[in-house]
Amino acid sequence: MIEGRYETETGKRQFVRDLFNRGARHYDRIGTVGFLGTGSLYRRLALQRAGLVKGMRVLDVACGTGAVTREISKIVADPTLVWGADPTPGMLAVAHKGLEAQFVQGRAEELPFENGVFDFLSMGYALRHVADLSVAFREYRRVLRPGGRLLLLEITRPERAWVRFLAWMYFGIALPPLSFLITGSRDASEMMSYYWETIDACVPPHTILGALEQSGFKQIHRRVELGIFSAYGAVRD
Repeated sequence: MIEGRYETETGKRQFVRDLFNRGARHYDRIGTVGFLGTGSLYRRLALQRAGLVKGMRVLDVACGTGAVTREISKIVADPTLVWGADPTPGMLAVAHKGLEAQFVQGRAEELPFENGVFDFLSMGYALRHVADLSVAFREYRRVLRPGGRLLLLEITRPERAWVRFLAWMYFGIALPPLSFLITGSRDASEMMSYYWETIDACVPPHTILGALEQSGFKQIHRRVELGIFSAYGAVRD
């Protein structure tokens, strides 16, 4: 829990949903400026390293406005094979406008799909919003076919003090007011303030790796870029 934001898991879900509903129309613009236009390249390379190839049937969980979904669609080359799921109607509305793919409202812990229907499952920068990793990862395993691949992208709280300080200065101090200057929206600024708070309070990597193993995934690994960007990969047995 993040002090001052909510006190229960139910309160957390409602807070996140309301905040991202209000800020959805600004999200892509902030992301492009905030990551200096490099986000799409990083996402595409991470997907390819994780084994995504043309013709795979893919689910992007917590797809938001479709930043990861967009790169998936380029690689898969068939929008009928790509699905996005997100609990926030406002984010899904933005994704619908900009992408040819199938989108449904749904949470990581309770996906509205049959067993074993996807070759690949991704989740971009939303693990810190999940209440129970074990429940979510069991759902991921359930909807993946045997041999299906998993990719989880996350911004991890840096271990080194100086990297953590720089991250805090940028994400925690500079980005919220910059977001307001770019958009004129206090919701956008609050969304970025909360963004850093969730990074700082995010579940540590060893907990994520352990939960993947306990959920039955194999070939589990983590790749780290710049001490802060984590890509977790695994395969369903």
